[in-house]
Amino acid sequence: MMRQYELVERVQRYKPDVNEGLLNKAYVYAMQKHGHQRRASGDPYFSHPLEVAAILTDMHLDEATIAVALLHDTIEDTSATRDEIDELFGPDIGKLVEGLTKLKKLDLVSKKAEQAENLRKLLLAISEDVRVLLVKLADRLHNMRTLHHVPEGKRLRIAEETMDIYAPLAGRMGMQGMREELEELAFRYINPEAYRTVTERLKDLFERNKGVLVDIEKSLSQLFEKYAIKATVTSRQKKPWSVFRKMETKALSFEQLSDIFGFRVIVDSLEDCYRALGAIHTTWSMVPGRFKDYISTPKQNDYRSIHTTIVGPSRQRIELQIRTREMNTVAEYGVAAHSIYKDSVAKLNGAGHQISKDTNAYGWLRRTIEQLAEGDSPEDFLENTKLELFQDQVFCFTPKGMLIALPRGATPIDFAYAVHTDVGDTCVGAKVNGRVMPLMTELKNGDEVEIIRSKAQVPPAAWEAIVVTGKARAAIRRATKNAIRKQYSGLGTRILERAFERAEKKFSKESLKPVLHRLARKDIEDVLAAVGRGELSSNDVVRAVFPDYKEERATPTTPKQREEGWSKIRNAAGMLFQIPGRGSTPAQRKESKRWGPAVPIRGVSGDLPVKFAPEGAVPGDRIVGIMQPGSGITIYPIQSPSLMAFDDQPERWIDVRWDLDEDSKERFPARITVTAINAPGSLADIAQVVAANDANIHSLSMVRTAPDFTEMLIDLEVWDLKHLNRLISQLKENSSVSDARRVNG
Repeated sequence: MMRQYELVERVQRYKPDVNEGLLNKAYVYAMQKHGHQRRASGDPYFSHPLEVAAILTDMHLDEATIAVALLHDTIEDTSATRDEIDELFGPDIGKLVEGLTKLKKLDLVSKKAEQAENLRKLLLAISEDVRVLLVKLADRLHNMRTLHHVPEGKRLRIAEETMDIYAPLAGRMGMQGMREELEELAFRYINPEAYRTVTERLKDLFERNKGVLVDIEKSLSQLFEKYAIKATVTSRQKKPWSVFRKMETKALSFEQLSDIFGFRVIVDSLEDCYRALGAIHTTWSMVPGRFKDYISTPKQNDYRSIHTTIVGPSRQRIELQIRTREMNTVAEYGVAAHSIYKDSVAKLNGAGHQISKDTNAYGWLRRTIEQLAEGDSPEDFLENTKLELFQDQVFCFTPKGMLIALPRGATPIDFAYAVHTDVGDTCVGAKVNGRVMPLMTELKNGDEVEIIRSKAQVPPAAWEAIVVTGKARAAIRRATKNAIRKQYSGLGTRILERAFERAEKKFSKESLKPVLHRLARKDIEDVLAAVGRGELSSNDVVRAVFPDYKEERATPTTPKQREEGWSKIRNAAGMLFQIPGRGSTPAQRKESKRWGPAVPIRGVSGDLPVKFAPEGAVPGDRIVGIMQPGSGITIYPIQSPSLMAFDDQPERWIDVRWDLDEDSKERFPARITVTAINAPGSLADIAQVVAANDANIHSLSMVRTAPDFTEMLIDLEVWDLKHLNRLISQLKENSSVSDARRVNG
């Protein structure tokens, strides 16, 4: 166990004028209060706060924070009181210690409610002073390091809480080193078999690649010497939890991972970062789409670094991070790295190190906590905190520079609804960084998103499966319901106009108001929509308004007659066309092999041939039809640039939608472009990924070939949009592929 003088010496190494008296007094007080208490391991309990203090000295924190670490369990687990702490150590330290004390003796009906209230109390204390967070994370880290001494029944709960709350919280505050250790320790108990397997595979992989890593480090070091850049090059290996999470989320095998090893380049100055980048990119080819400049646009947690991937000296892909020593410290320690010593402040009021409240990470955390802390029940607070505060996020910008925070995996549709519900409802397309991109594009940090709008747009129901934010989902459901109601209401109006005309009566919406009770509808729009859906007979409405009216026309009695009648009405009223999944005749099915399904259109006598545009369309796309005189209808995804050619011909546009049987086994055409590394076996790797995903290559052409890369245009056949997106995602993860994206999709 560490002695008093050893603790003081640890702090003196980075703060020569340390307040020894404060540390000695806190050391002795905590040791006396904990007395003969023992931990589950059998060690004296005081060894725990002492180890927490030691962890914080590694972060170079001030003596007040170290004292709080020594005292953090005294109020909760000993006879110490807040008043006593205030009297001996001052109210500032007393407030911090109390902020770390769990709630006790509250009438809480569930363990979940107790956990939520403890978390609420902790977060509110953090919002006032970030040092509460640093002590709590160090406390959790030491508890996780000694979790094997805890009774087996408690280990899983503690590990899951660490993975759900404390590890993401460390990441939010930029403390990547602590986050990774917390995740690895929790992973060991949450899924021991997976942890053991991944760890062993990583160890074997490192042994096999040890020589290659040394060669790459040597090549990079020699390059920097040539350009007179002082730099330190080190290799790094992905952590077990990070590897396992990527395998799970991307549905990849261990062998398919291409970024297990990376290299970090540490230089002296900001200018050297860009000099090193220039030296690298002028020597080796950069992999397109794999460059990120977090120096000019830092992450929300203040992380700054340049990321790039190159085709290295042995033609293998190499991931690089380039940063200064100061940036590296912030990347490892986050807000703790902003513990700054100011001589002027020290002379004025005796304060030494201070944690800056001006950091992006801490400011964002404080604002988020203030929003979450209002009005929720304990259970809701806990769930909302996990969803909103601790999920991975991306930060995008509007063209005017407004920052929009979204969950990882968010699309331009989520972005549009985050700006305003009206923007989402009228969204028809998006430009990401100045380029028109598909609405299901996954947004990345720093993207500038411009939403293209149309007042005629109605959000399609299929969007609900694409978006990831609750706000977008709720708005889409509401807008879709209203649009369908409006559509049926319009159709019902036309049907009633014809019915009243046949009865030689004058129709007006106001005439329906007095008879709503007879029709069992709450308002006029309900009546019109019910008629449009076929739930309410137009004759019943006429008789409700004019009780003496008698129908003189013969009413269709057979299902065939009724369907023929409805067909004429729908056709006259401009009913939405619906595209079933397959053709009706052998000739149509033969044609569909080339163009996609040639299908009948409900509401039109006879069958119109239907084909897809060259870029294809798949179920899940919002689609439109363009009438081709004499040759049927061509189906386009709504975001297709080809539709611009028909902007001045609105009479040719047809509103269509998918109407597939659940047991339909039909594939649909889609076009993608793949940029592959120009090496033997690349094409085979791509074909293997396509086959493994149960897709089919219809045609393939080489569009452009360069010394290092080949661009391929591939026409595929897939089941639906989710199937296509999953395939593109796995292509991107393949080591032979630099980039993959949908064409005009």
